[in-house]
Order: sequence, then C-alpha cells, then structure tokens
Amino acid sequence: METAELIKKVRKIEIKTKGLSNQVFAGSYHSAFKGRGMSFSEVRNYNYGDDVRNIDWNVTARYGSPYIKVFEEERELTMMLLIDVSNSLFFGTQNQFKSEIITEIAAVLSFSAIQNNDKVGVIFFSSKVEKYIPPKKGKSHILRIIRELIETKASVQATNIGVALKYFNNIMKRSSIAFVISDFIDKKEDYDSALTIAKKKHDIIGIHVYDIRERQLPNSGLALLEDSETGETLWIDSSNKQTRKNYTQHFEDNLSETKKTFYRKGADFLSIETKANYTVALMNLFKMRGGRR
Repeated sequence: METAELIKKVRKIEIKTKGLSNQVFAGSYHSAFKGRGMSFSEVRNYNYGDDVRNIDWNVTARYGSPYIKVFEEERELTMMLLIDVSNSLFFGTQNQFKSEIITEIAAVLSFSAIQNNDKVGVIFFSSKVEKYIPPKKGKSHILRIIRELIETKASVQATNIGVALKYFNNIMKRSSIAFVISDFIDKKEDYDSALTIAKKKHDIIGIHVYDIRERQLPNSGLALLEDSETGETLWIDSSNKQTRKNYTQHFEDNLSETKKTFYRKGADFLSIETKANYTVALMNLFKMRGGRR
C-alpha cells in the first residue's frame, strides 16, 4: 500500500473511532474494567453516611473530631489485543471485510484505553504469532497500532488461537485485560487449555466477528464454496432447503461451542455481525461488566 493511501486510511479510522471512544466509551470503559486495587489517598473530615471502618483513629484523636481515610483505585491497566489476521478474515459481503470491522473495534478499544491512561499492546496471529507490539501509552502508539492493523497480513493461511494465547501467557507476567478478536474458525480443543491458564491471571473477553453469509446461505442455485484457509472447494445446491438449514446449523453449533468454551472459564464473549452496530454491542458489554462492580 502506498504511503499516502495508508496515511489517509489511518486518519479516516482515527477520526471515526476516536470520536466514538470520546462520546460513548470513556466513562463506560472506566467502570467496566477494574484497577489493580485501592491505595491510600488522604484523610478528610467524617461526613454522615461515611463508612465508620475507614475512620483514622490516630488523626481523630489528634484533632478531637472524626476523620476518615480516603482511598483511590490504582487505575493504570494494560490492555492486550490478540487479533486474528488469518485469510478467513478477508471476507465480506456487506461492504466491509471482517478484518476492517476488527480494525475499527480494536481502534475504539485502544482509544478508550489511552483516555484512561492505560497501556495497549497487540499480538497479531494466524496459526503462528505474526507480530507483537509491546504495551505503551499515547496517541502516536495507537496510530502505529492502526497502521499495523491495516497492513499486517498472515504469512500462513490457517488459524491457531492456542498459539496466540500461549505466547500471551509467556510474555504477560502481570495481570491485564485481553481481547481475543477473531472469527473463531478454529478447533476449541486447540486453545481450551491455554485459555484456562490465561483466565487465571487475566481478564479475558472474546469478540467474534462474522459475515451474514457465514450464517445464512442464500437461495441461489448451484454454488461453489471455498475455504479461504485451506483452499478446498465444494459445490453445493443452495436451492435445497435442507442444505441451507444444515449450513446455518453448522455455524450455530460452532458459535455455541465457542461461547461455552469462554463461559466455562469465566470469560466474557460477544458475537458481532459485520453489518451490525458494533458500538451497541460494546456498550452492552461495558454496561454489563460495570453492573457487576
């Protein structure tokens, strides 16, 4: 891609996603993700309704009136984005590829993080780790991530989420928020154990992105389907009602099993269609998490 074209694309994504994070996500993000703990900030006069357990008895005795300790959340967090860049992501029938929606979602999450003074890092993966960007703060760092999201292509065709999670487990020694963003065209058993290990230390959220034609097969007669990761092709009769039903059922079964895999570990998971409003899906996730606190 030419430099001028790349800069234009980065700028377009920045304007759209930074605006969304400013207007919609800033407060919701903060309430959805917990800091590392609470630290002492100051003492102040006791007010009616304050928790008596926070009274500082030494200061109270010194001044002859009740004072309480004020604590603040240790806010700084690290967000890691584990992003699938395998060939199956370069598919789309609704004006945008899955990879383009993933780029926007990742950008929104990144801008939301830096507005809260959090670090952001990225692991790009296919069936191997394609690239690692260590966590940092700042707008220039997020713009670099967006550039890499646009330009990074897989060197191999297949997907292996387990490889990405194992790499993540090895490099991230401190707890973090980790978004695994993929179409999850992978065998659950290949990443089940790595996800179990990751969830013990980290806050894990799976984001499934799919195109409507992966869920519903149109009635268009004889059709040639191609697996973008293996290159295998298959002729099917899409005018056959049972064929279309089986096609949808296969998608639903895979999605159901993926959800169960995440939920069994205590991890969050959401599924987003490319033509749907991902802003609503993310807001609902943030509100749900904020309500747990």
